[in-house]
Amino acid sequence: MSALPILFWFCVAGVFYIYAGYPLLVGLCARLVPKPVQKAPNTFSATIIISIHNEAPRLAAKLRNILAGNGSDRIVQLLIGSDGCTDHPEIALRELNDPRIHLVACPERRGKPSMLNDLIPQATGDILIMMDVRQRLDEQALTALLDNFSDPSVGVVSGELVFERDASDTAAAGGIDAYWRYEKWIRDREARFGSVPGATGALYAIRRERTRPIPADAALDDVLLPMLAIAQGVRCVFEPAARIYDRPAQDAHREAIRKRRTLAGNVQLLRYHPLWCLPGGHPIWWQFASHKIARLFSPFLLVGALATSLALAAHPLFLAFALAQIAAWSLAMLHRWNIGPRSGSLGRLAGWLSVFLIMQVNILLAWWDGLTARNLARWKKAEAG
Repeated sequence: MSALPILFWFCVAGVFYIYAGYPLLVGLCARLVPKPVQKAPNTFSATIIISIHNEAPRLAAKLRNILAGNGSDRIVQLLIGSDGCTDHPEIALRELNDPRIHLVACPERRGKPSMLNDLIPQATGDILIMMDVRQRLDEQALTALLDNFSDPSVGVVSGELVFERDASDTAAAGGIDAYWRYEKWIRDREARFGSVPGATGALYAIRRERTRPIPADAALDDVLLPMLAIAQGVRCVFEPAARIYDRPAQDAHREAIRKRRTLAGNVQLLRYHPLWCLPGGHPIWWQFASHKIARLFSPFLLVGALATSLALAAHPLFLAFALAQIAAWSLAMLHRWNIGPRSGSLGRLAGWLSVFLIMQVNILLAWWDGLTARNLARWKKAEAG
């Protein structure tokens, strides 16, 4: 067999492993060697930690949302980090008049990791619960998170981000939601037989004694803090009952901004911790390498599969592969340019393919960001909706 067919099948196998093979394997592991969490009510206290940058209009509503939920009586502190805010969050906090709320202000914007490094040493709760300010918290979320810590093997618990949909959603929003449900399925299976290599940044909890300082320019505190905790011999699990709600982005470009930062953060992690991808380099090196890092190579594999199938197009099998790929990418681009079906089965497929195509483009851009950006922690946020 010549080199081109070997290269083609290597590329196809790589893409299959990244998006289907690994999820199937991790699902099989969850079924064959499950490690259930021994959940039970407990008396652990909690510190809520939120870092904000010019989000004062949302802050009071978010804190009321937290304090109205079950388990709020176990909150001993709410630490709010003002990361260079110019919209006076202290005014929003004053009206709540709760002595547990403390504002820690930094006059210059440094990024969320620096704020976390300042806030965590001030925490007194047994469990630190990290949140973003935008999303709405389910009333059962705090209790659902805390119950997992009755199991001494659990060091980190990730909540579940749920996208709230309505009839006005675009096809792109449907594609984003479908991809996120796929992602959560993987995380759930990883947790069932071991640990998840990261948490949902909008809501996760960690034992205070398992926290470690993180680099000031880090993009992904929700991966670094859990991975550093897992390295100490504890698990990071996924709790679907700890829900937090948001709206999906209504266009693929807006979602791409968020995803590009996340992917650049994965490139950054590969730079900082290359040994985490190797056997023995981390307790969950396989999950980390397969889930977080392997996806960074998928655009190269896709281009390789297309190029080799075109070069081998004289054979009907390779011609069929080439035509299928061209048709899929064409449908995705037409959708991106607002041409073609926007509803029905074909519209949903086009929306999903558009999200997938833009993700591949953003992986390539993320390589540049992750290798050259001076501080990914100060990346401009993309709003949902």
